[in-house]
Amino acid sequence: MPTIEEELGRRSLLYSLLMPVMNQFVPGLDEGKGMYFLFVKSEAKTPGGLMARPVLTSYYKSSYFRDRPYDPYTNYTSPNETILCPDSYQSMYSQLLCGLCQNKEVLRVGAVFASGFIRAIRFLEKHWVLLCKDIRAGTLDSQINDPSVREAVKRILKPNPELADFIEAECRRESWEGIITRLWPNTKYIDVIVTGTMSQYIPTLDYYSNGLPLVCTMYASSECYFGLNLNPLCKPSEVSYTLIPTMAYFEFLPVNRKNGFTNVSQSAPRNEKEHQELVDLVDVKLGQEYELVVTTYAGLYRYRVGDILCVAGFKNKAPQFKFICRKNVALSIDSDKTDEFELQNAVKNAADHLLQFDASVTEYTSYADTSTIPGHYVLYWEIGLSGATPIPPSVFEDCCLIMEESLNSVYRQGRASDKSIGPLEIRIVEGGTFDKLMDYALSQGASINQYKTPRCVKYAPIIELLNSRVVSNYFSPKCPKWVSGHKQWCT
Repeated sequence: MPTIEEELGRRSLLYSLLMPVMNQFVPGLDEGKGMYFLFVKSEAKTPGGLMARPVLTSYYKSSYFRDRPYDPYTNYTSPNETILCPDSYQSMYSQLLCGLCQNKEVLRVGAVFASGFIRAIRFLEKHWVLLCKDIRAGTLDSQINDPSVREAVKRILKPNPELADFIEAECRRESWEGIITRLWPNTKYIDVIVTGTMSQYIPTLDYYSNGLPLVCTMYASSECYFGLNLNPLCKPSEVSYTLIPTMAYFEFLPVNRKNGFTNVSQSAPRNEKEHQELVDLVDVKLGQEYELVVTTYAGLYRYRVGDILCVAGFKNKAPQFKFICRKNVALSIDSDKTDEFELQNAVKNAADHLLQFDASVTEYTSYADTSTIPGHYVLYWEIGLSGATPIPPSVFEDCCLIMEESLNSVYRQGRASDKSIGPLEIRIVEGGTFDKLMDYALSQGASINQYKTPRCVKYAPIIELLNSRVVSNYFSPKCPKWVSGHKQWCT
């Protein structure tokens, strides 16, 4: 996505509005610190020499973040050096260590996405012994070898046997329920995105936090920052965002999701008719769903972001929007977004690997399994066999890897570099399973004339039906190939 220097200032302005809003609901936040797990990712250059990197990496590396003046409302436990460290292990370890050393000062905790915060807790489960050792002795583990990180952490890390004993006692307990409020007892809320696909992580967050408020403060994307939540302590299911009209020029395309994602002008010539249907911010209607369209200062013109929003109410005369879903996204664990077309292509590539055994994938569906940490993609395959040769387990494992190699670079980076996504899993189901799935859909009122096998499922009874008919399962044996930068720039 194109961006310009002044866009960083515009985004910084939106960030500066978050804590004044939050302080109206949770006073005293200037008396402590926030423990936020923030990370940078790899970057590349285009053939023309332009820097290409994730939007948050761009912001964290800018002077707006690195050289920000002291503000008690944006006082974090993590030194800048730990956030800017490109090594994900060193960054996570050092940020957790600093957060534990300042545990009594922490008033709020968070990350960008709910999945990222849960990944930090999972990291703590795996490495608390090492962390306690460092806190007890006041020394930093040798695996943390980035000089700037070591220097920054040493300014905070002092020998503290009493704190190490306390953390060890809590982490040794059989249950980790409420671990956040046990280790950081003054925490008032968790600041993470839990709308859209991230809502699947709410039960896990409630378990680890003893039901602390889950706060979604802002609405943003790589293309543009949009707005903020003026009622941050509302339930996650009630979150709505007020768009800031100076962030971009916002327009809205009415949609009707009764028969899938179909906009009201589908029958007409696409561009001309859709432009006639676009609605300005001041003209949206309560309860109507729209696809967000933006024209940005950085050069995007009437760009369809792909988010489906619903007008949930008004603040004075300013409309407030509830995020409904991403258009055409089938699977998502972290920042990855896999649509049906991409999923179909990945399945086709993997299914070709079965031809040598006279076998084929007769039907499939998928879901994002977040019961594991990190979460992972699950594919349910029904296999048709023409030959008599059994298919070795290694072949299905290869199919898992082929699918992963076929997915987009954001997914592959999450698997290979960030470790934010677990190995893809294929579950082989009994013959006739997808007939049973159709029978279930028809029993719930679906039309037999219009029924299509869903390529992604989320409804618990359907997942239970599929799982009850699994005969074997296989995981990807290794991480897919991934290199920094756009694939076309690396050839």
